[in-house]
Amino acid sequence: MLLVRGIRLPLTVCAPEQEATARALQALRLAPGAAAATGVAKLSVDARHGRPVLVYTIAITLKDEGAEPALAGAAPCVAIARAPAFAPAPGAAPLKERPVVCGLGPAGLFAALALARAGFRPLVLERGPALDERVRAVERFAATGCLDENANIQFGEGGAGTFSDGKLTTRIGDALCGYVTHTLLEHGAPPEIAWRQKPHVGTDLLRGVIRSIRAEIEALGGRVLFNTALTGLAVKKGRLAGAETTAGPLACADLVLAVGHSARDTFAMLAESGLPLECKPFSVGFRAEHLQAEIEKSLYHEAAGHPALPRGEYQLSHHVGGRCVYTFCMCPGGQVVAAASEPGGALTNGMSYHARAGENANAAVVVSVGGADFGGDALRAVAFQRQLEQAAFRAGGGGFAAPAENVQSFLRGEGRLEVGRVRPTYDRGVRAADLGALLPGELAGALRTGLAAFERKLRGYTAPEAVLTGLETRTSSPVRLARGQDMQCAALPGLYPCGEGAGYAGGIMSAAVDGLRAAAAVIGRYAPQT
Repeated sequence: MLLVRGIRLPLTVCAPEQEATARALQALRLAPGAAAATGVAKLSVDARHGRPVLVYTIAITLKDEGAEPALAGAAPCVAIARAPAFAPAPGAAPLKERPVVCGLGPAGLFAALALARAGFRPLVLERGPALDERVRAVERFAATGCLDENANIQFGEGGAGTFSDGKLTTRIGDALCGYVTHTLLEHGAPPEIAWRQKPHVGTDLLRGVIRSIRAEIEALGGRVLFNTALTGLAVKKGRLAGAETTAGPLACADLVLAVGHSARDTFAMLAESGLPLECKPFSVGFRAEHLQAEIEKSLYHEAAGHPALPRGEYQLSHHVGGRCVYTFCMCPGGQVVAAASEPGGALTNGMSYHARAGENANAAVVVSVGGADFGGDALRAVAFQRQLEQAAFRAGGGGFAAPAENVQSFLRGEGRLEVGRVRPTYDRGVRAADLGALLPGELAGALRTGLAAFERKLRGYTAPEAVLTGLETRTSSPVRLARGQDMQCAALPGLYPCGEGAGYAGGIMSAAVDGLRAAAAVIGRYAPQT
C-alpha cells in the first residue's frame, strides 16, 4: 500500500476526497486503472493561518502490488506501508497435550488463532458465554439491573473491548499491528481500518468479526469451552502440569493466561498460588459527556460540519505534581454504559457503534495512581478499585444507577446535576452526587486542576451543560505477573501471561499483538500435532 501525503485542499472544493485521490494518482503518474483500491488514510484541518484547509493522506493499493516499492520514492510525499507476515517457526519438542488459552478477549483470541493456524489445535477456556448469549445478558442488565457476574461488559466472548468503540489505535509501534489489521479485514472488519489514521471498528461490527475468528479457530481443530473459568494451577517439579477449572481438571504443560483486566478472582488465585504479582500503574476518574457538535466546533472551528470531516476526537493530558490527568477511550457519537461485573459496585465505560451517530461525545477523564499509593501491593490496588465502585453504587442509590454531576458543579464541589442540552446516556440512569467526595482528596483535586487545563486546550470542555458520570475504575489492570524474555512466567515455566490482565497491554491492538507473541513462544518450542 502506498501513502501519498500532504495534499492540501480548500473547503470550497465540492468533492474533496475525489479531488485528493486524483491528485495522489497524478503524483504517482499511474496509468488509468492501475489502482486496485484507494482511500483516505488521514484527514486533518490546518486552521493556523485563519482560513481552514483540508490536509489529506491518500492510501493507494496497486493491482500489481509488486510494483509498489519502485513508486515509493516517486516524490518526497510518497511512502510505502507493508503488512508483515506472521509465521513463527515451530520447534522440535513433542507436544503431549493441547496448549490451553485462558480468556477469549483480544489477546486470547489472537493467541488461539495463531496456535490453530500453526496446527496446535488449542483448547480455549472462557469464563463467560458465547457472544450472542453475552449480548442478551448485557442488554438484560441495561434494562433491568439483573447482573450476571460471568456475562457482562467485562466477561464473555470478545472480552471488554467488544463493548467499546472498537478502537485500533495504539502507541506500541509494533510491526505485528499490520498483521492484526489484515486478520480483522479477513474476518469482515470495515475496509477503512487499513488506511484510517485513527481506525475503529465499532461495537456492532466488531461482534461479527469476533464470531468469524472463533469459527476459524474451531475449523482448524481448536475447541472453545464457554462458561468455564480457571480456578487453579497444578505444578509438578516447578513447572506447570495442569489447570483446575469449573468444568474439572485439565492436563496441560503450556497455558496462555489472557484473562483481562477485571479477573479479580484469578488475580487472587495467582497470589494464593505463590506467584509474585506486581502493582502496576492504572487510573481512576469518571466519564465526561459533551455534545458531539460542540466538540467539533472546538476542534474544527469554521470547518465544523463539513461533510468531508470525520467525527471529532480529542486526547488531552495535564500533569499535576507527580500524577497525570488525561482523557482515555474517547467515543465520538457514543454512549456511557454500565460496566459492572460484581454485585454492589457501579462503574462506567464508553461505547460507540461504527456510525458514531449519537448526539454526545464521551471520554474517560482519569488521574494516574500506582505502586507507591498501595505500598507495591497489587491486591491492595484491586481492593481500592472495588471500594470506589461500591461507593459509586451507594451514591447512585442502588440498582446500578450512577452518580453524576455537571462539570462546573464538580469544580466547585457542589454535587449538583442540571440536565440541559447534554442528556446523560448512562443506561442504568443517573443520580446527582458529589463525585469529588467519592475519591481521595488528592485525586479529586488533581482532576479539578486537569479539567481546568483541558478548558484552555479545548474550548467548552467545562461548559455548564457538560456532565460527569462516575466512577471509571477499570482503565487497565492494576496487576502485572512478571515474565521473562521467553514470555513465560518468571516463577512458573509453562505459564504465559499476556494481554491487558497480565499487565502487558492496553487496548485491542496491543493486546492482540501480545497474544500473538505469547503464541509464537509456544509454537517455537514444539512440533505441531499431526
